[in-house]
Amino acid sequence: MAGAWDAESTQGSFGRLWLVFMSARVTIAMVLVALQGALQALGNSINHWTLGVCLAYLCATLAVRLWAHPRPHRSTFDAQWLLTIGVDVIAFSLLNFFQANGLNYTPLFALPVLLASILGSILLAFGTAASVTLLLLADAFWSSMHGGFDANARFLQAGLSSSGFFLVALVANQLALRLAQEEKLVQRSQSAALMQVQVNELVIAAMTDGVLVMDINGIVRSANPAARHLLATQDALCQAPFRLKAQAAWQPLTELMQKTFMLQSAQQADISLAHRGLSTRRLHVRSRLTVPQGHLNESLCVMFLEDLREMEARVRIQKLAAMGRMSAAVAHEIRNPLAAISQANALLEEDLHDQEQRQLTGMIGQNARRLARIVDEVLDISRAQQQIPATQTTELLLDEAATRIATDWAKQNAAAGWLRINTDSGNAAVCFDDEHLRRLMINLLDNALRYASGSIHAMEVTTRLVAPGQARLAVWSDGQPLEETVQSHLFEPFFSSESRSSGLGLYICRELCERYGALIGYQRLLRDDTEGNEFFIMFRPASQFLGVEMSYLDSVLL
Repeated sequence: MAGAWDAESTQGSFGRLWLVFMSARVTIAMVLVALQGALQALGNSINHWTLGVCLAYLCATLAVRLWAHPRPHRSTFDAQWLLTIGVDVIAFSLLNFFQANGLNYTPLFALPVLLASILGSILLAFGTAASVTLLLLADAFWSSMHGGFDANARFLQAGLSSSGFFLVALVANQLALRLAQEEKLVQRSQSAALMQVQVNELVIAAMTDGVLVMDINGIVRSANPAARHLLATQDALCQAPFRLKAQAAWQPLTELMQKTFMLQSAQQADISLAHRGLSTRRLHVRSRLTVPQGHLNESLCVMFLEDLREMEARVRIQKLAAMGRMSAAVAHEIRNPLAAISQANALLEEDLHDQEQRQLTGMIGQNARRLARIVDEVLDISRAQQQIPATQTTELLLDEAATRIATDWAKQNAAAGWLRINTDSGNAAVCFDDEHLRRLMINLLDNALRYASGSIHAMEVTTRLVAPGQARLAVWSDGQPLEETVQSHLFEPFFSSESRSSGLGLYICRELCERYGALIGYQRLLRDDTEGNEFFIMFRPASQFLGVEMSYLDSVLL
């Protein structure tokens, strides 16, 4: 039968118990040798065989203690257990046989019995107790055969000692089994707890909301990456642990933490973090208290930080999504009367001969067609479908179209003195609808004008070739750098850095570019020793665009 311990326990309780028993054997051997020396020093005659057994036992115990390694008992024969339990039983039996000066070595048999019971199996424990019993009975019989006195007392003492050894073997083995089971249970619980901790850390690290854990003294003990990003300044990376009082901008968080500990209840508030030289960041903060644990009965305050701008953007998305569904229904209703207006205008134009009146009907027809295109685009967006351009899409000469659109825009917005046009693409041909390119550039120019400084040449439109047949259009302005949170959501619908903006301008630009296989992007760029924001469009070569399906374009974009 195998013991209570397995191979994984050699570094745990089993290993510690094995070292204790081996050290105890060495200690007992040294005491026996010292006892023989003390008897000789006191003038008593000693048996040299007894001294030899004590010295041999000391050498054997030292060898096992220094060079042997703990190894649990198995059902098969193991030489290590013979060198421990076997040596103990033989050595104590010889000492008991050669005993002199009235010394009784019988209690020493408790050591091998305990060693076999605690570190071995129940079969090994009972076998050791049985071996000790036979040796004690044999010693009592030998003494009675050679004229020993009080033979009955020797047999009685051997029987009582043997009964005690069997009882000790049973009790000690059951305690060892219980200890081994508890250790396995603790190891499983620790593994489960460690796995849970790792899962929690992974979830918290991946959360988009910031999480701060702090004590009553305002020391942040843990902060996930989102929280460090929301709190970070130009000169602080917010690596925990750190104090909330370290930055004046974090004072609202400190006050909310103190209020949470004072009232012993959950709190929430909208706060603003105003770092010097940086834009103000508005946060929605919720605080919770943990259950007091430990001998210090200490609670921790957990704060959840969420960017109010992103919260408001999500709310706008939900509201405008509902409005989008409604606009699709309205667009369906507009299409029929709009068609009737166009037909009535065409019939009216046939009967008019006055040039001024015909100009008015022409304006009506032009705007009716424009409304029809808008209705079609609203329906396309509401259905979340990307239209595949026709194979005969108009090819535009980029330099000519960009110059014309930028010049018209500058006249309409009285921005000719601010805008500089620099075309250098060799008038490359790109596949893009003229009206859509106009909408794209007007959106980018309006956005650039909103943030430009207003100085001479604060804005610039450039075109150039980046590869044979591949043209690039860019709109640059000397505005302030965009926040990282804004950059990560630039081309998402309904996301804007301004509360009055719907956030659809750059989203429409992206949709128009993807419709024609172009790419739109943003970068911070230095022009003429002045830093500014640049939005650029990479057009696909016209020769590669015609006849290509949208799935292929999507794969190239990805």
